[in-house]
Amino acid sequence: MDCGFSLVETRSRLARLGLIPEDLEAVIVTHEHSDHIGGVSRLATKYELPVWCTHGTYIGWRTQTDMLPWVEVISPAKAFVVGDLEIQPFAVPHDAREPVQFVFSDGSRRLGVLTDTGHITPHIAECLSGVNALVLECNHDAEMLASGPYPPSLKKRVGGQYGHLENRQAAALLQLMDVSGLRHIVAAHLSQKNNKPDLARNALAKALDCEPDWIEVACQEEGFGWRHIE
Repeated sequence: MDCGFSLVETRSRLARLGLIPEDLEAVIVTHEHSDHIGGVSRLATKYELPVWCTHGTYIGWRTQTDMLPWVEVISPAKAFVVGDLEIQPFAVPHDAREPVQFVFSDGSRRLGVLTDTGHITPHIAECLSGVNALVLECNHDAEMLASGPYPPSLKKRVGGQYGHLENRQAAALLQLMDVSGLRHIVAAHLSQKNNKPDLARNALAKALDCEPDWIEVACQEEGFGWRHIE
């Protein structure tokens, strides 16, 4: 899902998980911002991978590059299939043309991914209810963002209705969801300047009534290791 890295960095990150690019079957894209789509064209073209994205994302992407790979256009409300997985997109509020996030399912287990979202909607909560695993954006702490080094315009964008989720917004989402089947949760997309892992862990742990060390935090350099949903 997404790829903002060079081919060298992408191969390196796959190798940490015991994979090579030839193991991939497709790339699915959430939106056209460069940190999510900047490496997709080279990866998909070199390894002949189909790319799945919304029409709005495709239009935005087309203005950034002349090297477009094989693209499959998806609807934000209609599931599609890649290999053995059914993938359900869902619309999110973010400052892109037609951004989506995804729920992946093999028919019995469900993995939800939510990043790059400015605020929580009932639709998001409904789509993620009942997932067994969740990668959840905890981009910033409101107080750290307000007092941090970003210029006012960037603070307004990040903290706005079409920016990124704050720790307490992420926690509030968990309280709206059915989390009875949740076995894994990973806090992701943490800002290095406007958040701290313990702040994200504590916010989510409070919402889930669990110990903070049960919450894993993905780091920008290493990501996180394999998790098995059983």
